Amino acid sequence: MMAGMRIRIDAVDLPGLTRPAPTEGNVPAYDNLHVAVQRRDRPGELLEPQPGDAESATWTLECTATASPTGTDVKGPYVQDRLGRRFIYLSWGTVDGAGLFTMFRRAKLMLDVVPADVLAAAAHEGLLVARLGLTDEQGGPLCARIVPPHVTWTAERADGENSAHGE
Repeated sequence: MMAGMRIRIDAVDLPGLTRPAPTEGNVPAYDNLHVAVQRRDRPGELLEPQPGDAESATWTLECTATASPTGTDVKGPYVQDRLGRRFIYLSWGTVDGAGLFTMFRRAKLMLDVVPADVLAAAAHEGLLVARLGLTDEQGGPLCARIVPPHVTWTAERADGENSAHGE
């Protein structure tokens, strides 16, 4: 049975609007940093870019949840599917004076690490919530695979009360 569900990403601890070049390595400096959710198979189509100095950022994604032999399968326009692993891309980029977003790095918010009971509860209740910070250990934009403990997943009812928690 397929059910409508939403995924809400609640992000805090954004890294700021600028990223100076580190003293070691070959990483450039970045100005006017923004982060957004990338649409599946469309790198240039971004949902609600947020400035890197925002106090917090929230995105809500429409999706579907389907019971499968391996658990709950989540699909939607912002849910990526590579080699059977589902995730959401958080794209980091710079925004120029004309408003053009140029991506330089991405993070994968992994859905296959959501505890099965939390995902099943979210499919039933209608809302899966990810809470995470977006600054890495060096003070820059968080990238690579995002899994617990860097993200906390919960299922919530429409009235906003938690029904299941996962670390």
